[in-house]
Order: sequence, then C-alpha cells, then structure tokens
Amino acid sequence: MDFEPSQRCSEFKERLSAFMDEHIYPAEALYHQQIEESGDPHHQPAIMEELKIRAREAGLWNMFLPDPDDGAELSNADYAPLAEILGRSHIASEACNCSAPDTGNMEVLHQFGTDEQKSRWLRPLLDGEIRSAFGMTEPDVASSDATNIQLSIERDGEEYVLNGRKWWTSNALHPHCRIMIVMGKTHTDGPIHKQQSQILVPLDTPGVRIVRDLMVFGYNDQEGHAEVDFSDVRVPASNLIAGEGDGFMIAQARLGPGRIHHCMRAIGAAERALEAMCKRAVSRVTFGQPIAMRGNVQDWIAESRIEIEMARLLTLKAAWLMDTVGNRHARTEIAAIKVAAPNVALKVLDRAIQVHGGGGVSQDFNLAIAYAHLRTLRLADGPDEVHKLSIARRELAPHIPREG
Repeated sequence: MDFEPSQRCSEFKERLSAFMDEHIYPAEALYHQQIEESGDPHHQPAIMEELKIRAREAGLWNMFLPDPDDGAELSNADYAPLAEILGRSHIASEACNCSAPDTGNMEVLHQFGTDEQKSRWLRPLLDGEIRSAFGMTEPDVASSDATNIQLSIERDGEEYVLNGRKWWTSNALHPHCRIMIVMGKTHTDGPIHKQQSQILVPLDTPGVRIVRDLMVFGYNDQEGHAEVDFSDVRVPASNLIAGEGDGFMIAQARLGPGRIHHCMRAIGAAERALEAMCKRAVSRVTFGQPIAMRGNVQDWIAESRIEIEMARLLTLKAAWLMDTVGNRHARTEIAAIKVAAPNVALKVLDRAIQVHGGGGVSQDFNLAIAYAHLRTLRLADGPDEVHKLSIARRELAPHIPREG
C-alpha cells in the first residue's frame, strides 16, 4: 500500500493550495458579509460567482469526477487529499463545483442517467449553472434504515405520481437549486431492498412545497435544509433513474465516494482547527505564561495530531481499496471512516474552542460554525450506530456457528 500521491495529485495539491491562499481564505469574510447585507440567509453572494469563474479558469473544477471529459481524471485516492484541502474552508467546495449533494447527484447521473437526463440536468450541473438536492430522509420514519422510506412513487400512464414528505433535503433552498433526486417506494411487496426507486423532480413541479427550512444548532445554512411536501407531484416516466426497484442499489453506489469526500473534508477542518489552537495557545498569556506552556493544552495538541493522522491514514486506505478492489470489498473501511473522521474532527474542534475561550463559541472565529456543521456528519449518510452495526456484523460473521 503506497500513500505517495501520484504526480497528477501532487500537481493538483500544489495548485489548489495556492488557490486557497490567494482567493478562498481572503474571501471568507466577504462571503458572510454579502449574505448578511442581503437580509436573505440563502442569498448567493457575488463573491462566490467570482470564485467559481477563477476556479474554472485555474482548472480546479469537478475534481471529484474521474472522467477525462468533464472531471479531473483522478482516482478516489488522488481526490482524497484535495477534498482535505477543500475542507479547510466552508466555501471552497462550492467554488470548485465539488459540493455535496451535487457531487453525489452528478455521480449518479454520470453512472445511471439516460442521455436525455444527462443533457438536461448533468450538463448544467457540471458547468456550475445550477445546483441540486437529494431527498431521502423523512420526518415520520427512522430513515437510518432506508427500507423504512414511505414516500410513494406510483406509475400512472406515462407519468409517476409522488406523495409524501421529506426533510433535511440539503441544498433545496439554494437560489440556484433546480432539480432534486428523490428516493421513494415504487413497490410495497417483493424483496425489501427492491421496493425503492430514485426519480428526478424539478423543484418547480406543481405539488412540490417547501414547508420550512431546518436550522442546525441555530445556524441557518446558506444552502438550506428543507422539509419538502410532495402532493400529487407528477413527473414524466422518463425521469426515473435506472429502473424500478434500483433505488437502494443507486444509493449504495452513491454513498461510497461521498463518504471519502465527507471524511477528508472533516480532516481538513480538523487541521485548520489544530492550527488555530496552536496559534491561540502561543499568543495568549495566563498567570505569567503562554497557554501553550500548560501541560493539558500540550496534551490536547499532541492528541489532536495523533488522532488526525490515524483518521487520515484510515480514510486513505479506504480510498485505495475502493480504487483497487472496489467498494464492496472496502465496506468495513468505508463504514469505519464515517465513524472515525467526524468524531476526530469534533474532538479537535472542541479543544480549539476551549483554548479560544469565549471567543471560540462566538461568530468571531470559524470554530463554532465548523463544529455545528461537523456534528451533523455523525448523522448524515447514516448515523454512527448504523455503521458500527455494519462493522460488528462482519466481524462476528466468521465466529457464528453455521446450522447443520
């Protein structure tokens, strides 16, 4: 197992790091200022559109997609270090057209979409002209078990009719969002994992109603996390992705690479928090000494470095396995990183907040909002407990006596 980045990855890392220093970090304050001045929490700041133009000109665009025509032709192992760099800033991924849930939606359309679906929806997503949402989680059932999903998708001639409700439909309130991929049930009988399907629903379809925007620890995120009601929503039958009953299979294909992206972005956020902790610790003096001289603070710094390195190596191993033996054989590692990386990042951020004192929980530093965002990652794409259950079952399987 060789973790030396490929030459192509190294070149992208150098260019992306330079782009972050020159354009992304200096734009963060202006990004928030423009949203605040607009009076609309979902306003698209002009600075973001400028950053997107600069990123595309720099060739730092669609880097997540291993496609020679539309992406950067990078493997999972190559993209992972780039996702870490993007994770250092909450505005970097969108600037480079590498934001969730667009990345997963683009991968689904790239892999399973028809030519018509690709032309109408994938092309403008790849070009950064529109944004998209993914509707899976529902308020009335425990959606950590995706087989619980109740939204109905019923065939009626040349159309499908959707009825039900979703929530945590992230990105649905972004002003550029135009399309949702919605998961629901086309069958209520047969094998439990063949009852679900995924279908494209334009946001302006009659019967689609945004009920409310859900806040995260009091933060109203720019992209929004919508509760959405679907009442007799009709879309063409050609909007179905793949075939009836393929929804669960599509979801599994979608989540593997997405977890690499999420976890490496979390590690990037942790790295930036560790840097902030160290800078604060050497600059603040209590009882005649810099805080950095306190044994407990040195423990926090050392433990943070150890934990970040372990999480990074585990994530890179998962990416390497996905590239070499496929997602199915990397299931344990993919589940493990989804538990490890967010928890490590949250530990590091909590320590950084503590070293910053009252400032750490204020809007004056990036720590509080980063903590709020990362805490959701212990729930998004499946809660920790589901991933631990999956790992435990595979560990136990060889030791359970077979009947007969």
